[in-house]
Amino acid sequence: MAAPQLKNGSALGTSTSSISVMASFMTMGIRSSFHSLVALLLTFLVVAAVYVTQNGGNQLVEETATPPRSSNLLTSRCDLFAGKWVFDNLSYPLYKEQECSFMSDQLACHKFGRKDLDYQHWRWQPHQCDIPRFNATALLERLRNKRLVYVGDSLNRGQWVSMVCLVDSAIPAEFKSQKHTVNGSLIVFKAHAYNATIEFYWAPLLVESNSDDPISHRVPDRIVRVQGIEKHAKYWTDADILVFNSYLWWRRSEMKAMWGSFTGPDGGIVKAVKMPRVYEMALQTWADWLEVHINRTKTKLFFVSISPTHQEAQEWGGSSEGNCYGETDPILKEGYRGRATCPKMMRVVDNVLDGLKARGMNVQMINITQLTEYRKEGHPSIYRKQWEPLTDEQRLNPSSYADCIHWCLPGVPDVWNELLYAYILDL
Repeated sequence: MAAPQLKNGSALGTSTSSISVMASFMTMGIRSSFHSLVALLLTFLVVAAVYVTQNGGNQLVEETATPPRSSNLLTSRCDLFAGKWVFDNLSYPLYKEQECSFMSDQLACHKFGRKDLDYQHWRWQPHQCDIPRFNATALLERLRNKRLVYVGDSLNRGQWVSMVCLVDSAIPAEFKSQKHTVNGSLIVFKAHAYNATIEFYWAPLLVESNSDDPISHRVPDRIVRVQGIEKHAKYWTDADILVFNSYLWWRRSEMKAMWGSFTGPDGGIVKAVKMPRVYEMALQTWADWLEVHINRTKTKLFFVSISPTHQEAQEWGGSSEGNCYGETDPILKEGYRGRATCPKMMRVVDNVLDGLKARGMNVQMINITQLTEYRKEGHPSIYRKQWEPLTDEQRLNPSSYADCIHWCLPGVPDVWNELLYAYILDL
């Protein structure tokens, strides 16, 4: 039988073929759309991967480049002790001599006749940074419920007077006091609103000696008890910040050292020991005491380096008979070093502090030596009072009576305290 014919002569086979073609086109469209979607998805993934890689890479660089917190501290990234003195009569002095309630007559040079006051207007400028401007309130907040104790000789006492004067004007009279205890060896300035004390303890050799009386300490034959420190140390064991110094009283070729007790039945064994060995023995006793008794999580330790003297003017080009008397300007030659500063003694301190550091105890050096070398004009000279003011006859003999060891205030010790303040801010 013949196959059935559709109208217009179209065969059923022809219609089926058309449907197949259409299906084929539809399949191709779906496949094309699928491939497009895949391509689009792949493109998105590639772009996202590039973005994440670039962004993640930047984040990694930032995290790697970000220094640890400690290296952001000023005292970690800047040598505060390398710099120059800049005359600044706009910002300095930081206080006025006559307005400090606790000024020492030994350091009040203007009060005792000094007319040239440029020594008050010099600012220390490190080469790499600026020292933080001293803020008395900020310091007192750091010292709230704490003890800051200076331990050492009359130079350290001068730095203590400086610090008291620096905070004095920020405290109303009714909220501050000062008292002497321990037979005058310990002087305590208290800021009552902060429950904070700034103290000085007289121990010129750090260890015990026959010069421990804060007033009657001038003895012809100085003896140091090289293994004894407890008599002094018990008064500052629990301090929060300790600032030590000791050099001035060691300036001799040898010193008598004692093993045993000053008050024992045999009086102890006494032997003359050369410098700097006897100095090293005393500092080692001090270091051993710190290691055993100091609470390392509480107490911060500082050691102030040698304060130079200016007793021979020929060292900086002056006359052979001259000293600091009459000097009105600092030494401008960078790196100047006078003969009174003993490198051997400085190395002893460095070695002892390095030894402590190796045993896990850090004592920060406040290295005032080089910056203070320049300040030949900053001493009291004849403008001072020791026990009594100098007589007119003594004033006419500055070669014998000029004090070229201590420092006028306001003056150089204020900068020592500004450096200490920078470290306290970083604690």
